[in-house]
Amino acid sequence: MNRVPSLISFCCRNNSRVGLVPRPTLRIGILPQRKLIGIAGLAVAAAALGSLAGCHPSTSLEAEQAAVPVAAARPARKTLRLESVQPGQIEAFEQTPLFAKLPAYVEKLHVDIGDRVEAGQILVDLFLPELRDELRQKEAAVAQAQAEIELAAAAVRAAEAAVATAQANVRLMEAGNIRAEADVTRWQSQYARISQLVAGGSLDRKLEDETRDSLKAAEAARGEALAKVEAAKATAVQSQADLAKAKAAEAVARARTGNTKADRSRVKALLRYTKIRAPYAGVVTERNVNRGDFVQPASTMTARPLLSVARADIVRIFVDVPEMESPWVEAGRSGYVSVQALPDRIVGKVARTSWALGANRTLRTELDLANSDGLLRPGMYATAHIVLQERPDAWVLPLSAIVREGKQAFCWTVQDGRAVRAPLSLGLQVGNEVEVVSGLKGEEAVIQAPGQSLQDGQAVAAPPLESR
Repeated sequence: MNRVPSLISFCCRNNSRVGLVPRPTLRIGILPQRKLIGIAGLAVAAAALGSLAGCHPSTSLEAEQAAVPVAAARPARKTLRLESVQPGQIEAFEQTPLFAKLPAYVEKLHVDIGDRVEAGQILVDLFLPELRDELRQKEAAVAQAQAEIELAAAAVRAAEAAVATAQANVRLMEAGNIRAEADVTRWQSQYARISQLVAGGSLDRKLEDETRDSLKAAEAARGEALAKVEAAKATAVQSQADLAKAKAAEAVARARTGNTKADRSRVKALLRYTKIRAPYAGVVTERNVNRGDFVQPASTMTARPLLSVARADIVRIFVDVPEMESPWVEAGRSGYVSVQALPDRIVGKVARTSWALGANRTLRTELDLANSDGLLRPGMYATAHIVLQERPDAWVLPLSAIVREGKQAFCWTVQDGRAVRAPLSLGLQVGNEVEVVSGLKGEEAVIQAPGQSLQDGQAVAAPPLESR
């Protein structure tokens, strides 16, 4: 009971601070004997409490006590980026298992696992002696065919010369025939003239007989010349036939040479398979043979290769993008890859997609990554971050500051100590941050976590914010 007087004394001492009329301080001493406190003491306490009826807070103090304390902040200006984050595994851009084409023995190994190789570099020498002997045989056959071509070409040249000679002989015989024709014509004219003179008695008949004999001789010579012309033409035809035959023989020889060269090329091609070469610059990742091993061509999919080579200057990562994010994933999309074994992010781009979703409703996506330093290795676990949408320099609010009523979104701002409702048009949402497309200018004090009971115009108390 001794506390009641003290409380009354405290309130009365502070009545000036709450806007009451000053009164003399009321002090009630503590009764010397507690057992004597009875109805009289209670009456005194009740009277004292009654005298404090004017000691209640004023209207302004009630308003201050009714103000709801809130935390407020201005909208942030930042780049908002929506990413698809998918696990994946780094794979070599190209990985090639190398097998033997022919049954052969391993003659020499030039590399081992981990060795860097250049494109076209010889990695393994295989030994196949019977193939080398066959190549020497094909080389001899090609040489023989070449000699036959030369012989056929010489025969063609001889036939061409014979044709030229026959054609010249034809011309010569034709010239002789012309001369014989001229002689016949001359003797015919001579015989007719002499016959007229003999008939007139001017010449002796003996001269007529001699002229007639000369005409017959000229006619015989003309027949001989015609026969020679025909013979020369026949010879020319024969020589043409011989030339055609010689050219055909040359063509056969050349065709035979082509066949022998093709056989030689085939054997040479087979011999090239005895040199296992690197298909591109890369790293040897697997070796399964030793010198002296007998190797055969791969007959099954499970056959082990002699060597495996992986391209090292560029790698790729395969990820499966969920259906809901797939519409925004296309070649050229920027992104980056984080690898557990490496501290830095590796910047890359989407190189290609399957376009069609797979059976698991995901889009097969590949990112190509430059790997000039060789730190990215096939088999490493990685996480791909693909930028789906990006809003640079956007106004951003935390998700806790957004209030939704149906399709309408708004936030609460603090203006002159009161909560004011501000309708918003929202855009991209990333995690706990939302883009504000319109509705704010950036200077507003936005309540960060408004309660459900907050009303428009309600008094709120928020710490002051620094001006921008």
